[in-house]
Amino acid sequence: MSDLSIEQSINDKFASQSKKGQGESEAFLAAFRERRTYYQISKNAAIPDSRVEEIVKFAIKHVPSSFNGQMTRAVILFNDDHDEFWNTTAKIMSAMLSEEQMKQTQQRLDGFKAGHGTVLFFDDESVIRQQQEAFKLYADNFPVWANQANGMAQLVVWTALEKEGFGCSLQHYNPLVDAAVQEKWKVPVDWKLLAQMPFGVPTGEPGPRDYKPLNERVWAIGKKE
Repeated sequence: MSDLSIEQSINDKFASQSKKGQGESEAFLAAFRERRTYYQISKNAAIPDSRVEEIVKFAIKHVPSSFNGQMTRAVILFNDDHDEFWNTTAKIMSAMLSEEQMKQTQQRLDGFKAGHGTVLFFDDESVIRQQQEAFKLYADNFPVWANQANGMAQLVVWTALEKEGFGCSLQHYNPLVDAAVQEKWKVPVDWKLLAQMPFGVPTGEPGPRDYKPLNERVWAIGKKE
């Protein structure tokens, strides 16, 4: 599907909404509030795979990045490829853990494999190096800024997939699985794996979530009522 078709598909869902106005952010903010971590998921499809691809492409295109470097990359694994990723992860982990430790890990990995698909998120380090060379004053910051952009893309995809009926979680088996991913799916060596997002139709409820006091986390200075 072309970029134009993807844009039209996304935009059609919001065609009846005004672009700006007081209070217009409520639905947007509610989507983030409702986003949760789901570990119990199934292979059922909440939406067509092509729609998942649309969402991921939309996020990768529109999430901001430092100096518009656009260094975030993603690979979406469905069906046998999704299963193989988690089977491979289990094989790698079993070589590192005791039999007792692996029992619990295997149960967790089987839960991810039970999902419909997995989104792999990467940073293209070749772009980061180009930015470091072009803007030497900020060289140390570009890897940090790239990670920030990647995190924003993860959040957009996670929230959008949940709004479409999927449950997701965010996992980090990198760098243990990096070489296997590059070999199996021919991912460029400059793509650094940062996170894995298994998704599927939820078969259970998310766990409780506690919040630390906001007045310890957010300071509002010089505000006017």
